[in-house]
Amino acid sequence: EFFSCGAYPLEDIHDPTGAGDTFAGGIAGYLAGTVKTVHFTDLRKAMIYGSVLASFAVEAFSLERLRKLSMDEIKERYETFKLMSQFEISA
Repeated sequence: EFFSCGAYPLEDIHDPTGAGDTFAGGIAGYLAGTVKTVHFTDLRKAMIYGSVLASFAVEAFSLERLRKLSMDEIKERYETFKLMSQFEISA
């Protein structure tokens, strides 16, 4: 199977340092906190969470934005990213 996940689009990026680490941490954190046996659908969801978390990381210098981050903000951006990523192709 194949799944592609882009970055969450932002208008302003203040500090890209740590975005990749935050992406990987988001994936690992999601998988460790929610699933016992990892399936492909879990990996897809984890990648979206990783991208969402990385988008917060670049909004401010160092860990400033991540320190203030709430679970509600993460969930809201996750849902927005899902809506931006979905499309249907009619035959």
